Amino acid sequence: MESAFPVVLVVIKTLIVLAAVLTFVAYLTLIERKVLGWIQVRIGPNRVGPWGLLQPLADGAKLLLKEEITVSSANTVVYIAAPLIVVVCALIPFAVIPFAKGLGLESLLGPVAGKFDLNTGVIADINLGILYILGISSLGVYGVILGGWASNSKYSLLGSIRAAAQMISYELGLSLSVVGVLILAGTLSLVQIVEAQDSVYKWFVFRQPLGFLLFLIAGSAEIARTPFDLMECENELVAGYQTEYSSMKFGLFYLGEYAHLLFLSSMMTTLFFGGWQGPVLPPVVWFLGKTFFFVFVFVWIRGTYPRLRYDRVMQFGWKALLPAGLFNVMATAFVYMIWVQYVSR
Repeated sequence: MESAFPVVLVVIKTLIVLAAVLTFVAYLTLIERKVLGWIQVRIGPNRVGPWGLLQPLADGAKLLLKEEITVSSANTVVYIAAPLIVVVCALIPFAVIPFAKGLGLESLLGPVAGKFDLNTGVIADINLGILYILGISSLGVYGVILGGWASNSKYSLLGSIRAAAQMISYELGLSLSVVGVLILAGTLSLVQIVEAQDSVYKWFVFRQPLGFLLFLIAGSAEIARTPFDLMECENELVAGYQTEYSSMKFGLFYLGEYAHLLFLSSMMTTLFFGGWQGPVLPPVVWFLGKTFFFVFVFVWIRGTYPRLRYDRVMQFGWKALLPAGLFNVMATAFVYMIWVQYVSR
């Protein structure tokens, strides 16, 4: 009977995290529109429910009830599969994000919790968490590429080609930006990375400021947030890779986009700002507070900076971000070696 407990708890954790993520993603649309309205001195959604709180439900109902259209010349199977790939690749990485120190199940489960380590606030604490995330995240570009190609539209295809080039270019800088954290933490497990930041002065943002800045920029480009949203450039591409999509298939692309935004904010919290660590308040409150602070930062950036020119985006990725990432890795390794060999002895 005891052997069934881990499976049951993993299922419970998965359902809780999935429900929470989908709810947060739905309300990210409202948060973004409200914050942009505040920045641009306008009201934003305020008609559906008090303070517009039911607007995400209205948007979801609208997408579900709109006419479902499949382009006659499209590759139907790939055309339908593309938005599903985007959503799945955006949701799966949340399995290794540690959102709290525990679930508070000690008194309920007793010795079983300790025997099977059931009280960890993460669905799957795997030793190669970072590699898992980088591997899954890199697959998300396939959904964008296939969606643009399968639509049989020149605007969609051009948007997907832009997306592929941009994501590949900035994925290198994104990967290099976390190597410094891995060197200092000595592990690939996200849980252990958070535990290594057990006080504010040990947060990796203070020991890896360049790595944090590179992660912020490269992450924005990876999820195609302004000013890096060249794959959705409406004045050049109508709407980009999703031009020929309608109804809920169109909605799935944006569900994936906002899920990526929430995931990137969670990763910044976990890697650089101590994750769930914090005084007085429950760990999950600290995690959510830090995460939504970064959500606000990304919305703030969208309301502040204009879209960049595509050739300059690519030049910046290869000629500035990549060399800076390599420099940060080498400098971190050199300083760490000096510290281990001479200072810490």
